[in-house]
Amino acid sequence: MTTVVRQEQGVNLLLRAIYFLVFGLWFSAIWASVAWVLCVTIIGLPLGLWMLNRLPQVTTLRPQRGDLVVHTSGEVYRQHIAQRAFIVRALWFVLVGWWLSALWLAGAWALSASIIGLPISFWMFDRVPAIITLART
Repeated sequence: MTTVVRQEQGVNLLLRAIYFLVFGLWFSAIWASVAWVLCVTIIGLPLGLWMLNRLPQVTTLRPQRGDLVVHTSGEVYRQHIAQRAFIVRALWFVLVGWWLSALWLAGAWALSASIIGLPISFWMFDRVPAIITLART
């Protein structure tokens, strides 16, 4: 028998909301733009993807999630999600990912400027790595 423990520790929700209004909204636009440009340069792709994976944290101080698996034998390890084949992800990036992710990021940021669109924008920011390279999280 194994048990999966979801680890989420973070800042108080009120502080996260204040951070978002004062800093996160405008800074996330700069962060996402720089990350996207790095991704398109190919050489900067690893750093750009690293930045995009941290976009929810930059926008709202949301903690990164991590699942720990605890086996009955006492073994504890991080759960790994299998990714699609590299060639599929590379072809997706070259043919679709780079331009679709630009539209996706622009739409997410525009939605984050309104209270009604905020939940959808956070959901969209979380999906950026999947849009650009089909990454599974």
